[in-house]
Amino acid sequence: MKLLQKMALVCISMVSIHTFAQEFDANLQIRPRYEFRNGFKAPIPYGETPAQFISGRTRLNLNFKQDQFVTKLTFQNVRVWGDVAPNTKSDVNGIQLFEAWAQYNFNEKWSTRLGRQVISYDNQRILGEVDWAQQAQSHDAVLVTYKNKKNQLDMAFALNANSETDIAVPYAVAAYKTMQYAWYHTAIDKINVSLLFLNTGYENKLTAPIPTPTPELKVDYMQTFGTYFNTKSENWDGNAWFYGQTGKNSTNTVSAFDAALNFNYAVTSKFKAGLGYEFLSGKSQGDTSSDIKSFNPLFGTNHGFNGYMDYFYVGNHKNSVGLQDAFLKFGYTAKKWQFNLLPHAFTSANTVLDSNGNEMNSYLGTEIDFTAAYAVHKFINITGGYSQMFGTDTMQRVKGGDVDHTNNWAWVMINVNPQIFSFK
Repeated sequence: MKLLQKMALVCISMVSIHTFAQEFDANLQIRPRYEFRNGFKAPIPYGETPAQFISGRTRLNLNFKQDQFVTKLTFQNVRVWGDVAPNTKSDVNGIQLFEAWAQYNFNEKWSTRLGRQVISYDNQRILGEVDWAQQAQSHDAVLVTYKNKKNQLDMAFALNANSETDIAVPYAVAAYKTMQYAWYHTAIDKINVSLLFLNTGYENKLTAPIPTPTPELKVDYMQTFGTYFNTKSENWDGNAWFYGQTGKNSTNTVSAFDAALNFNYAVTSKFKAGLGYEFLSGKSQGDTSSDIKSFNPLFGTNHGFNGYMDYFYVGNHKNSVGLQDAFLKFGYTAKKWQFNLLPHAFTSANTVLDSNGNEMNSYLGTEIDFTAAYAVHKFINITGGYSQMFGTDTMQRVKGGDVDHTNNWAWVMINVNPQIFSFK
């Protein structure tokens, strides 16, 4: 800790000569998490042993501001305890540059930001930080923002490549080749409204043998567009969204949508209850067309939706039968404690067929999520949870594994996030 303080003092000394109105702060995050996975993301196969491990994230955030100039630098290391020997000379993942951006505020309304940055909007259904994942999510992009008292317009552009090259080469990273979006937010009385248009271009992969010279690399563009609403009063709040998708993906035509509605009511100052429903379009297993009809939340914080056991849309369930998720939410807060209970009832959005081609019951199963959090110190929080999935034969048909086995997940996470230096 003393070493980090000395490093920060050196940085301040270097930048403070002949300058004024500067702000600099540095904060540290250490976040270990224990997990017991016994049917996480999918029913555990018969005879398999549950997994147990401790993962961790360490971050150093450096924030600097002077007049119209703002910049942020975040280093992070993500690891699983024991992934290298105690006497190792190197780390498996090393140090990652999670954020590295510079922003210039032209005036009170216009600004631009470029570099590695978190892109997150509204409830993070389409674009989010994905903070639950230890590595989280950030993008290399240029962002232009216009903002006044009631309105904000963000426009961004990204272009990805493997490396510096002299001729075009196939893009080998599992990500978009190019991305553009516009996000507009305004307030109409007590209702907050957001509009999003997102254009993502994915390069079609060349299959071996790749001819020489390399042919022109085709990029398919898919558009995701829609709106998000939220409002609240003294005792209740609600939100709703609708997003559609069109364009091309892997040369196939895309036609999909996502719609949801949520409502929460504060029964007392400590107890809150809510309910919600989400429909994500999918494709019937009997549909032989090449069209993509399954909605893809793309860069959303999907762990926060459709159950914490991540059976849907967290690196899975893509181009599947879609999903209907009806859920309840109960929350209780008492001093330093916070408790939440979230039961989900899952149903397929389209037909699931058994091995003989017969239509199966659309009910996939019920998941019960329970979480608790305790504030130990202003810099220390402990959270934990237990989830259990009660899957059906239809769930097993879609996800595999063994639904007759007990499928559950438990975790405990400690978040230590001190501010180690601040200067103004």
